[in-house]
Amino acid sequence: MPSEARLNRGKPGRGSSTRLENMAQVSSVPFGSDRVPPATMNVFRLTGDLSHLAAIIILLLKIWKSRSCAGISGKSQILFAIVFTTRYLDLLTSFISLYNTCMKVIYIGCSYATVYLIYMKFRATYDGNHDSFRLEFLVVPVGGLAVLINHDFSFLEILWTFSIYLESVAILPQLFMISKTGEAETITTHYLFCLGLYRALYLFNWIWRYYFEGFFDMIAIVAGVVQTVLYCDFFYLYVTKVLKKKLSSSRKRGGDARSQQTQGVWR
Repeated sequence: MPSEARLNRGKPGRGSSTRLENMAQVSSVPFGSDRVPPATMNVFRLTGDLSHLAAIIILLLKIWKSRSCAGISGKSQILFAIVFTTRYLDLLTSFISLYNTCMKVIYIGCSYATVYLIYMKFRATYDGNHDSFRLEFLVVPVGGLAVLINHDFSFLEILWTFSIYLESVAILPQLFMISKTGEAETITTHYLFCLGLYRALYLFNWIWRYYFEGFFDMIAIVAGVVQTVLYCDFFYLYVTKVLKKKLSSSRKRGGDARSQQTQGVWR
């Protein structure tokens, strides 16, 4: 979901008509990290938005029902709160639609609610020792890149660009935590899976928009590709560390059970 109603700076794609090129110049009001008028919503964009929303709800419900934030990186959630805050400052300057405004408020509210649950209400269950990724290693370079490479050197545009860059790497503290512990609860994997699905669907959304609307935004696309690659890294970590550890534990329990049965027979 983007930051504000702004001019769409997409480059014309192959076969795009003059009407579509003109349409690509109207102000946008998208979800995710893209820019598109509501009338041009496609199935990839819609399912991507729903996957993103599902990921946020899954995480909040997990923390609230279990009364624990074990296995969740609070630092990743801080980064996502910064992403939504810097991207949706246009709430103070423009109104697109009730739907658009409500979704922006939900994203911002849920992100800060998650941070509150982790660092305040259920702080005793937070694993700060393993959640040790240095946030300045992400925020400072991303901030510099947003100032240097953007569509327009204005305050809100730089903040929008900053949010796009930061979102692409905001999951790194969570991946770092999983790589250190070798553990991931089932609900955490569901959360990360929905986020990964959201990014993958947006890649198809950009392909669709390039061919049917003539839209092309290099900043959003490159950042989205980087983010999708990181989620692929999560699936690799999950298979090589989490599943491997679970299989090893189940085999060990099976071996212990057989050993106890054998001892019982000999007795």
